[in-house]
Amino acid sequence: MTKVSPSILSADFANLERDLNLIRQSGADYVHVDVMDGLFVPNISIGVPVVQAVRRVTDMPLDVHLMIDRPIRYVEAFCKAGADILTVHLEADTPENTRQALLNIRAMGVRPAICIKPRTPAEAVLPFLELCSLCLVMTVEPGFGGQKFMADMMPKVRTIRQYIEDNHLDCELEVDGGVGVETAPICKESGANVLVAGSAFFKSADKSNFVAELQA
Repeated sequence: MTKVSPSILSADFANLERDLNLIRQSGADYVHVDVMDGLFVPNISIGVPVVQAVRRVTDMPLDVHLMIDRPIRYVEAFCKAGADILTVHLEADTPENTRQALLNIRAMGVRPAICIKPRTPAEAVLPFLELCSLCLVMTVEPGFGGQKFMADMMPKVRTIRQYIEDNHLDCELEVDGGVGVETAPICKESGANVLVAGSAFFKSADKSNFVAELQA
């Protein structure tokens, strides 16, 4: 079954505990937490204190996506804050530091994950997948919610899925950006098994039905 990870980037931050409860009640699998620093992406969202606060009010797995420059500096703090999955961007640092960040995350007992932006080819991420529990392919330019889904990212998803299968890796494949009822089928057909949905989830009138459609 496909997993669904609603993004709190589209939640009402004045009522975050309420919206986290909506995610739980919907039957979703993860809570996606977008961390942005205004440097790696042109937006600022949340940091360690909010992840700590979220951790206190939900026991759902926290799928924390670091869209920050040189994430190796902060992975330990986010692991301690309560991340269950911690994603770093391939483009955010040197290959050596990225590899070390992934090793540090696993050493903290958290599932390490890696993400690539739309302009990064699939081949760039393949050497890191043996270290990862999840690979995230962005289907929009990272930084803002509500963007249009980029269907031309699906060949990249298929390439990564094939590599995971050929090498018998225990690595989930996630897509993030513009995912909803209309775009989920092409993501799943291409090999994604975790779907991030932000604005589409929170705009849906029946969130349980929305999640069930994506999971099917």
